[in-house]
Amino acid sequence: MTKKLTITVDDDVYEGLHSVVGRRRISRFLNDLARPHVISREVVEGYRAMAADEQRESEALEWIENLTGDIADEPR
Repeated sequence: MTKKLTITVDDDVYEGLHSVVGRRRISRFLNDLARPHVISREVVEGYRAMAADEQRESEALEWIENLTGDIADEPR
């Protein structure tokens, strides 16, 4: 889940973000920059452990692919 956040930055920071990071990539850049400072180590290690579990990841991918197929079959 994502949340929208409004922040205030100096003009030069704003221009730098647009020129260096790119218009449509600022949110991800700031999210990745802030994450290690605000997420506990235990949570990060937990995500790493889950990602390393190849069977779990394979099952999750299969579930997502099947769900996507269900959505495509829904009438509009």
